Amino acid sequence: MIRVGIVGATGYTGVELLRLLAVHPEVEIVCVTSRGEEGRSVAELYPSLRGKLDLRFVAPDPEQLRGCDAIFFATPHGVAQGMLRELVGESLAGGPKIIDISADFRLRDRVLWEKWYNQSHACPELIEEAVYGLPELNREAIKEANLIACPGCYPTVIQLGFIPLVEAGVVDATQLIANAATGVSGAGRAAKVDFLFPEVNDSFKAYGIGGHRHQPEIEQTLAQVAPAGVQPSVTFIPHLVPMIRGIHATLYAPLVDKSCDLQALFEERYRNEPFVDVMPAGSTPTTSSVKTSNMCRLSVFRPAQQDKVVVLAVIDNLTKGSSGQAIQCLNLMFGFEESLGINQIAIQP
Repeated sequence: MIRVGIVGATGYTGVELLRLLAVHPEVEIVCVTSRGEEGRSVAELYPSLRGKLDLRFVAPDPEQLRGCDAIFFATPHGVAQGMLRELVGESLAGGPKIIDISADFRLRDRVLWEKWYNQSHACPELIEEAVYGLPELNREAIKEANLIACPGCYPTVIQLGFIPLVEAGVVDATQLIANAATGVSGAGRAAKVDFLFPEVNDSFKAYGIGGHRHQPEIEQTLAQVAPAGVQPSVTFIPHLVPMIRGIHATLYAPLVDKSCDLQALFEERYRNEPFVDVMPAGSTPTTSSVKTSNMCRLSVFRPAQQDKVVVLAVIDNLTKGSSGQAIQCLNLMFGFEESLGINQIAIQP
């Protein structure tokens, strides 16, 4: 049994962590922090946790958090990097394992991170120590890590869709297109006019057309798997749809190896992955089929036998796209069964 703390436990990723960790057989949640809700019962804020979690929110206290075996940061960018030095001192080794769900350590290039997130990085010396928490790519490194940089929700689904194609060199990785739509929970729990029910319901829109901070994250990961000398380039256009949770990504790539059996390529790449489901040829995944689960479900097509590949991929943005994947990393770091506590079947309808 390990002792776990959650910093920033009042947002949607925070409550998703609480929902999953409260019934994890190897986890005891000992500390949940929120400056805004300090002193309030967790079950009062989230009645779904009544009888499952008898804790109150506390202000972030590094001394108390240092008594944890693992600490999750479910916070806006900038918070984790601002607290880490006080938490771990000069070295991550020997202290609590850190699993950061924010964007603070996702990009390896500090200058690039500061450009996209419009602030100075408070802990640049730890960037190199962070392991990118995509188990399907970095499983062995995650097992040995002290600091995990969890992927964004869009990057998770887009990377899982493109990796087999880029890795095998069967597409032109310099001309990738990702068209992806998310539910409104992806914007977080703060009140914003653009995400109010009357604004979102019966509507569909694109945003971030001029550039999105997830684009360099996606390209960084695809460069890790691309053939030598190939620098992947992705045109990424996010959309907002009137649903609460879920992401649907439609991915396009020019095919350069026309003899490739695309279905076999995907089935072989993900054959032993517990949370990636390659659907039968000709079938299409739906966001409802992964709702509240840690599964990425995808299918691959070559429409009209043209020289284009189309991949359809879906995840729950709060689970596989965030908190569920973070717990998947936790399980790997502490030697638990990888699917422990996150093997729930999606709810339908």
